[in-house]
Amino acid sequence: MFNILIVEDDKNLRKLVVTYLKKNNYNTYESIDGKEALNILDKNYIDLIISDIMMPKMSGFDLIKELRENNFKVPILLITAKGEIEDKKNGFLLGADDYMVKPINLEELLLRVQVLLRRSKSINEKKIKIDNFILDYNQMSVKRNNKTYNLVNKEFLLLYKLLSFPNIIFTRHELMEEIWGFESESDYRTIDVHIKRIREKLYVVKEFSIITIRGVGYKVIINNKE
Repeated sequence: MFNILIVEDDKNLRKLVVTYLKKNNYNTYESIDGKEALNILDKNYIDLIISDIMMPKMSGFDLIKELRENNFKVPILLITAKGEIEDKKNGFLLGADDYMVKPINLEELLLRVQVLLRRSKSINEKKIKIDNFILDYNQMSVKRNNKTYNLVNKEFLLLYKLLSFPNIIFTRHELMEEIWGFESESDYRTIDVHIKRIREKLYVVKEFSIITIRGVGYKVIINNKE
């Protein structure tokens, strides 16, 4: 399942796009301007950005410029009321991948999203392979030496997050917010329970280890072959 960030200060339009994308099986993140979008990008893996241009604090143009200058290659689809050729030209020169003018057609938006994701080859990139161990995000599958291991959704997402950033410590708070969401009523012990289950299910896997950082959270280390 892909993660899409919608950057739009018009609350009604933002919610409309979010609802439509969720109905079509995309995970969504929301922000009201470029600065908030950068904070989200610092903490979450995003496959595609849908952004307005005219926003407070940081415009869509400034957001693109910031991302491209830092070699951030996520596909960006601009949505704006501006339809002049100079605005389109400016957006493309800064590094936008596609452009739609308001009012937008949601079916067309979905088609453009699908094309951009294919073009960026995100489908093929979302697979983690460590020797004989394969974690496939698109299939939500875990395999080792042709044997399949059954992880429930949250267990899979938790493991995928940790394996995506080996040696990086994630606090329980960070993991809870990203995987369970801000509005979850679960407490931090839920993280510990899921980690325990992952370890039990994958006890034969020696390619990596999930390390507990006492009082903080967890990290994954890749084990060297003996």
